[in-house]
Amino acid sequence: MAAAKQVKKTATTRKRRERKNIERGAAHIRSSFNNTLVTITDLQGNALSWSSAGSLGFRGSKKSTPFAAQMAAETAARGAMEHGLKTVEVYIKGPGSGREAAIRALQTAGLDVNMIKDVTPIPHNGCRPPKRRRV
Repeated sequence: MAAAKQVKKTATTRKRRERKNIERGAAHIRSSFNNTLVTITDLQGNALSWSSAGSLGFRGSKKSTPFAAQMAAETAARGAMEHGLKTVEVYIKGPGSGREAAIRALQTAGLDVNMIKDVTPIPHNGCRPPKRRRV
């Protein structure tokens, strides 16, 4: 009978993120009726950190609350401040309920907000909207 082959297991370690010294950046807040996604980038658009209400464990109708948007913005801001970020320009997209809560959370997390710009896409009579819900 052949001897059992010994397999040596090696521990794989995740690559450590290097700390970038970026002082100015942009916070992109995408607030839909179902979720809120906060991405913080440098001025060229390279993502430093991101968070969403769903990734924090909020499920179902709790994802669309202002509190979930606030928690997502705080988490993204903490991750971006590890890279040395101090001031942000805020770009908001979408009609969701977490818009103002996310901006307020960025300010209370310690980021200076330079500018707030609404970049919600508005159709010039484009696609037909979905039919109205009857509940």
